[in-house]
This record gives sequence, C-alpha cells and structure tokens, in this order.
Amino acid sequence: MAMDASEIQRLIKDALPDASIEIQDLAGDGNHYMAQVVSLAFKGKTRVQQHKMVYDALQGRMGGVLHALAVQTSIPAEG
Repeated sequence: MAMDASEIQRLIKDALPDASIEIQDLAGDGNHYMAQVVSLAFKGKTRVQQHKMVYDALQGRMGGVLHALAVQTSIPAEG
C-alpha cells in the first residue's frame, strides 16, 4: 500500500507547525520518498534527534504504509 506525499507533509506539519517541508517521490511508486524539513524545533538537537522527530511525526507508518523515507533536516537560516 502506498502513501501520498501530501499525507506525509500533513503529518510532519502537524508535529512541527513551523516547518517548511518539501517531499519528493524518488521512484514514482508512492513508497520511496525524500523529505527536506526546515524547522526551528531542530535547534540544539543532534541530526539523529532531528530525524527521530520527523519519523515520530509519521506515527508508526514507517516500514508499513510508508516503505522508505530519506530525511534531510535543518534549521532556518538566520538573517
């Protein structure tokens, strides 16, 4: 079963309301995505902690409904 990119974006946005999110379907199959997530919530967190925050936002869908999600996280540029 595939998962829609808009659903991934909604789940992440619900958990990280300030986030800027870009989702890309890497294989065109609805099962292999990349998410670029920019949020102030990541400030002071390690990369592992940031990625865990994103995966936690998916509420257990990883490995089931969603087969693969590559994650890139960052905090907004100050300026």
